[in-house]
Amino acid sequence: MISEELYKQALGSFPAGVTIVSAYDDNGQVTGLTASAFSAVSMSPPLVLVCPNYSSDTYPVLTEGKRFAINILASDQAGPAFAFAKKGEAKVEAIKGVAVSEGQTGVPVIEGAVATIECSLWNEYDGGDHAILVGKVEYIHLDQNSAPLVYCRGQMSAWEEPVTA
Repeated sequence: MISEELYKQALGSFPAGVTIVSAYDDNGQVTGLTASAFSAVSMSPPLVLVCPNYSSDTYPVLTEGKRFAINILASDQAGPAFAFAKKGEAKVEAIKGVAVSEGQTGVPVIEGAVATIECSLWNEYDGGDHAILVGKVEYIHLDQNSAPLVYCRGQMSAWEEPVTA
């Protein structure tokens, strides 16, 4: 049996981008979650996946609303990442300070993100204690002038320029 701590340490050694998955709840309020479990799935049709924990208060919002945005955060957006990582009323209060606007498909998007991928829910799969939500990409906004925020070994930092041969 692999220990949970060893598992977390090994997977935490793999650098990942930091995203906020954002949506409107039933009351029209912005909600979401911070996630590094995000990946491309298919080019045709254009599909991406994100893996929220079943216990997340945002999980039912994403599946019931069937529309969400995956915001790939810029290196100066650790504040929004921490805000959307909170739970319950603390999250509601924290995200009030995050700049959000309405995207092209009517979902909330985080202003200043490196990229925003607006999706409709294409399918859902079981992934142990997490859901695997596959979104069909409906619209993309890209800002290639900003460096992305990266998460590795429990720390967030700016992406460094690549090493050339």
